[in-house]
Amino acid sequence: MAITAAMVKDLRESTGAGMMDAKKALTETNGDMEAAVDWLRTKGLAKAAKKADRVAAEGLVGVSVAAGRGVAVELNSETDFVAKNADFQQLVREITEVALETATDVEVLKATHLNGKPVSEVVTDAIARIGENLTLRRMHVLEGDTVVSYVHNAATAGMGKIGVLVALKGDADKAQEIGKQIAMHIAATNPASLSEADLDPALVAREKSVLTEQARESGKPDAVIEKMIVGRMAKYFEEVTLLGQKFVINPDVTVAQAAADAGVEVTGFARIVVGEGIEKKEEDFAAEVAKTRAGA
Repeated sequence: MAITAAMVKDLRESTGAGMMDAKKALTETNGDMEAAVDWLRTKGLAKAAKKADRVAAEGLVGVSVAAGRGVAVELNSETDFVAKNADFQQLVREITEVALETATDVEVLKATHLNGKPVSEVVTDAIARIGENLTLRRMHVLEGDTVVSYVHNAATAGMGKIGVLVALKGDADKAQEIGKQIAMHIAATNPASLSEADLDPALVAREKSVLTEQARESGKPDAVIEKMIVGRMAKYFEEVTLLGQKFVINPDVTVAQAAADAGVEVTGFARIVVGEGIEKKEEDFAAEVAKTRAGA
């Protein structure tokens, strides 16, 4: 029986198996869909579909930099146990290397080939092998004259719970030195943007609205209220923009001034925290251990 692309697609969608595995299963079973599903199950290749709806909020961020280009890639797992697994860490390392070479965003990365397969299929295969739902969730690309990376809570070289990239312009050696310090600052303070000009206008409008209502409650004249709002917004910009923040290593200067004193300029940054924004299911430690041992 001829195996069509539509048949392969249907089998992949129902089992979560990779394209080549689905095609082989159909070939081995002469196109019998139910038999193909059973064939995949016996090979342990249909497990991914059963795990796809499970929350994956742990994992690692991998970072890599070369020739003025840096990437940060988040690969999620269900438990922190898997994030400490050498197989998982190798997967993060290989995906990050592929991302650095060719990818421009996470969707492009998923379609990029790794070891002869699209990265998305490599991840699906790893789900069956490792036994947990895995999600290739985010990727940031940063380019500049010099790009510096930093990993906080590192599990191993180049990957951890927080990944930071900083782009700088100026002397490369000076940029490397101050860039590492600024990357550590970003990991600690989580700035909302590089500068006031880069802030989301909706975020600024919402903050101004709140501050305006607070100022009006003081009962002061409108002219005084306007000055209060200007001052409070200036304080807000200082707190949430990277260049306006007090440098954690030397709070007497801003990040912008620290960079200028080093003879460089910060032109961009990226920060990824594992599981950020994912609603995590509360589970006690014993249950997590039991689930890991059972391979559920």
